[in-house]
Amino acid sequence: MAEQALPLLGHPLAAGSVRFGTDGIRGRVGSVITPALALQLGYWCGRVLPQQGPILLGSDSRSSGPMLVAALAAGLTAAGRDVLDLGLCPTPAVPGAIRALGGGGGLMVSASHNPPHDNGIKVFGACGAKLARTEQAAIEAGLIGASPALEAVPANGRLERRPDLLEAYRQRLLASVGEARLEGCRLVLDLCWGSATSCGEALFRELGAEVTVLHGQPDGTRINQGCGSTHLEPLRAAVLAQGAHMGFAFDGDADRMLAVDGRGRMVDGDQILYLWGQALMAEGALPQNRIVATVMSNLGFERAWQARGGVLERTDVGDQYVHAAMEDLGAALGGEQSGHILSARHGMSGDGLLTALQVASLIQASGGSLADWLEGSFQPYPQKLVNVTVPSRERRSDWQACDPLRQAVEQAELAMAGSGRVLVRASGTEPLLRVMVEAADPGDVDHWSSHLAALADQHLNAV
Repeated sequence: MAEQALPLLGHPLAAGSVRFGTDGIRGRVGSVITPALALQLGYWCGRVLPQQGPILLGSDSRSSGPMLVAALAAGLTAAGRDVLDLGLCPTPAVPGAIRALGGGGGLMVSASHNPPHDNGIKVFGACGAKLARTEQAAIEAGLIGASPALEAVPANGRLERRPDLLEAYRQRLLASVGEARLEGCRLVLDLCWGSATSCGEALFRELGAEVTVLHGQPDGTRINQGCGSTHLEPLRAAVLAQGAHMGFAFDGDADRMLAVDGRGRMVDGDQILYLWGQALMAEGALPQNRIVATVMSNLGFERAWQARGGVLERTDVGDQYVHAAMEDLGAALGGEQSGHILSARHGMSGDGLLTALQVASLIQASGGSLADWLEGSFQPYPQKLVNVTVPSRERRSDWQACDPLRQAVEQAELAMAGSGRVLVRASGTEPLLRVMVEAADPGDVDHWSSHLAALADQHLNAV
């Protein structure tokens, strides 16, 4: 007997109403992200994901998480899939468990760095990577009722709570630094009320570090609010007050990390790639001395890495694109300026806790400090990112159709004559058009970023 959808799933969603962005499906809870959506998404993920092994579920600390996890689990089990719920965990724990258990895929309930009123759902395939576009399209077709008829599910699946599986994730993190120890290293961790609270402090203490913790309890009402990787001020203040050697700040689901050195200076994803890349290059463990980054990575990083004999490949924004390029090129290291770092040696999943452990152990092994290393690193070009709210998805996605804005971008690039660049792109996770300008001359950065952002607001939001 064939079926199109089960009665409990209700009516199909409106075509185009929900689509995968650069990091899953994300939006405001109660309008974009609802229990009805989660129920249907769980069902169609259960039908589309490979029919092998259990489906893994994880979540960050958001107050809406339990509701969405329950709805996803209901949809998955209705599709005949067995579900293992990890509970509160960092996003990378999900793909790690998929690979360890031979699962058919996994879902993570999190809106990453977004505010508490948002939530989202990230979907992973059987290999632990984010879904390819073909699989996303098959799920979207199911959501809008455009999927071909399917064979009926012979029996419902089972849901099992398995927070114990996080111990294997913690052990993998500890093993990632080998015999390294962090005795005498004074650290500050900003756990951002989110997923990193599940094991972040314990990891660093087990390696012997002296740890001060900020925002160290799971609290979905305060996740990312004035803290974490998007708000480094509390971390800077604590590092300076404690006389710490360095500090690490995570986002809501702990898949990315930004650092500050002992002087309170930010160490972003580009700097982390440069540090880690140098270490791998010295080991002979960086094929063709290649690092994969995105179009957002700083021009100063690219030119400094090339001067060392390295190759920098750029992709679109999104760790799924970095992941795909790394696989295609056989690269060992890649990531984003925002702090998503992927290591082939450690499973190719963006993992803020793993990255923090690697940075701390590399600096400890060098006998110096993160501040000393930063002094000898590359000099980034001045860069400014302006976010312009553009509610219309069509207008922000097709901004090139706006002649005044497109012509102004061309004018800016011509005026900077190779000493700078402009990047305008629609956010894949928020209703924003991002306007980025970087140049050797800070005056060019300020002028063109303000001018282009004003044009975008004027023309793309015109009634």
